[in-house]
Amino acid sequence: MDEPLPIVAVRTLVLFPGVVAPVTVTRALSVAAAQAAMRAGRPLGIVLQRNSAAEEPGAADMHGMGTAATVLRYVTTEDGQHHIVCQGLHRFRVAGWVEGGPFLAARVAPLADADADTPELRLLTAHLRERALEALHLLPQAPQELLAVVRTLGSPGELADFTAGFMDLRPAEKQAILETEGLAARLQRVAEGLADRVAVLRLSRGLRMLEEQDDEDESPPAETVELAAAIEAAGMPPEVHAQARRELKRLERMPELAAEHSMVRGYLDWLVELPWGGGAEPAIDLAAARRVLDAEHFGVEAVKRRILEFLAVCALNPCGRRPILCLAGPPGVGKTSLGQSIARATGRAFARVALGGVHDEAEVRGHRRTYIGALPGSVVQGLRRAGTRDCVMMLDEVDKLGRGGRGDPAAALLEVLDPEQNAAFRDAYLDVPVDLSRVLFIATANVVDAIPAALRDRLEVIELSGYTGDEKLEIARGHLLPRQLAAHGLTAERLEIGDDALRVLIRDHTREAGNRELERRIAAICRHAAVRIAEGEAGPLRIGAAEVPGILGPPTVENEVALRAGVPGVVTALAWTPAGGDILFIEAARFPGSGRLILTGQLGEVMKESAQAALSLVKTRWRELGLDADTFAATDLHLHVPAGAIPKDGPSAGLAMAAALVSLLTGRAVAPDTAMTGEISLRGLVLPVGGVKDKVVAAHRAGIRTVVLPGRNRKDLEAIPAGVRDSLRFVWVEGVDEALAALFGGGVDPS
Repeated sequence: MDEPLPIVAVRTLVLFPGVVAPVTVTRALSVAAAQAAMRAGRPLGIVLQRNSAAEEPGAADMHGMGTAATVLRYVTTEDGQHHIVCQGLHRFRVAGWVEGGPFLAARVAPLADADADTPELRLLTAHLRERALEALHLLPQAPQELLAVVRTLGSPGELADFTAGFMDLRPAEKQAILETEGLAARLQRVAEGLADRVAVLRLSRGLRMLEEQDDEDESPPAETVELAAAIEAAGMPPEVHAQARRELKRLERMPELAAEHSMVRGYLDWLVELPWGGGAEPAIDLAAARRVLDAEHFGVEAVKRRILEFLAVCALNPCGRRPILCLAGPPGVGKTSLGQSIARATGRAFARVALGGVHDEAEVRGHRRTYIGALPGSVVQGLRRAGTRDCVMMLDEVDKLGRGGRGDPAAALLEVLDPEQNAAFRDAYLDVPVDLSRVLFIATANVVDAIPAALRDRLEVIELSGYTGDEKLEIARGHLLPRQLAAHGLTAERLEIGDDALRVLIRDHTREAGNRELERRIAAICRHAAVRIAEGEAGPLRIGAAEVPGILGPPTVENEVALRAGVPGVVTALAWTPAGGDILFIEAARFPGSGRLILTGQLGEVMKESAQAALSLVKTRWRELGLDADTFAATDLHLHVPAGAIPKDGPSAGLAMAAALVSLLTGRAVAPDTAMTGEISLRGLVLPVGGVKDKVVAAHRAGIRTVVLPGRNRKDLEAIPAGVRDSLRFVWVEGVDEALAALFGGGVDPS
């Protein structure tokens, strides 16, 4: 092996190929080696020290043979300890140590078993397998998994390594086995060591039987008695109850200092604390639910109506298949708080499961108990926090589920949400069926298109758009301000923030679809007032629009429409982002050249193609636009979309790009309070686009008065809030010529 292998020096562990073992890494050099192997996706060398007392072992302190291993898991605990779980790959001999690096490393030569399949080898293999099975049967609690592995291992080398890895031998004896060359010799050596171990186990078994006879009359420990009572009181299903009783018996026979004692105790605690029983589901009072939703959420009438329809169906048919609602919208529009309101409206407990950034299937389905630090999955943990099966469980940010080398968490979530399967959901840690059929699942997402297709198919999406300025004012007055007053120890009598001040916050200090930044600004004013009151200033304090700049500083949001639009070659377009709708500007410039089209602003491939299509379309209309035939051949055109650090893509800016080019070439400006969106075709059609509701709300928020939209998007008009709809003028166009006629006052013939 040419590239040096990172080495972790261990004091007592001898890792064999094929064996999975935990390693606690404490020394800085070993931590650096493990992290380097993880980052590079390379194996890690595990080598036993000759002197276990050496704190900083060098080449002279290390054995000359070790095992290359792959790191299955790397865990850093809260107290800063590093734990890794490794699986041996193959032996290696150290060819030379590499000194002076950030960690211990060596050049190694991999070793492979070269013995052929001979009658002697088959005999030795069968003898070792028989001895290993006998040793396992003599253990107090024979693990069925180990028995199955020993029975099925076919390779003599794998059997020898696996058996040696689990034998109770001193590290020096295991190292001697690791360094034994030749399969036959290694099988013989393992069998000899195992024979001694079998003799000890036989003696221990006889002694244990005598002790059990003597202890029959002794009372069990108080811990066991409490657990037994808790198991009986938990109302577990028969299969779960039987499993709990089996584990309790294991715990009774296990010494308190045994390594498995805490693992079994933790497992039983989970079984006992989960809500297994439960009577009838809580009744749903639709009138009370309506009052809760109306009191806690202003606006979003369509969303509240759909939630009430959902609750009405649940009330009339409690046993029917319930749809899984998915609240989709930009950050800060109230998705999580709507889920909490549904819980309060139905009288259920609320549990939130954060799924953003989850790449490991075990985070949803749980880790198997064989791993150190294993825990149930996030769904079962949420059920435990709720304390009842009749809860509302919010699966937050399902669109941000990842997929890595440890399985697909979205696929695990399918079993959770499928009514045909979730009545017997089997968590990998518990390994018993858990009934999730009575849980009311609600998902949230920012971008519906990012949800995996199979998962998206099981969700009923409810779109939440951004709020208008008037809606934000009502929400700030009725919800955000009272909450921040209480959080800062203030009252409405001691601090009054006027509506004019709130409008300044909304207009000049925030630009978002939701209300999080607005609430932070209100909190800043409350902190300012708290300081003044704490210093003895007599109240009440009244904050108006004039006082806001002195507290928050100058406006952080400018009226970009007024600054940029209104000149030839600059057009306002409408865009959609995961954070809601927004406006963007298309700027065009011309200069003598050779007919090139220059595109800047970090545009994606689709947007670049839209620009090319817009230019081609304008070229075909040179006569109608009053241009010379050779205008384009002697001119370079430059299209730029500001905010160049932000990637942009999509076809919906095609109409705006065509309008910007026409404005530039004809010298006629588009009205500064006009914005547009629409995809174009080379035939001059204006095609429908998505996200119209969010785009129009963003236009209204930015001070736009006229919006040009594709005619085939008329169906989206009803989804636009009435206050926004009534204050804007909509121009519906079927073709580019019709749009240009509307934008430039009839200067282009729509025919």
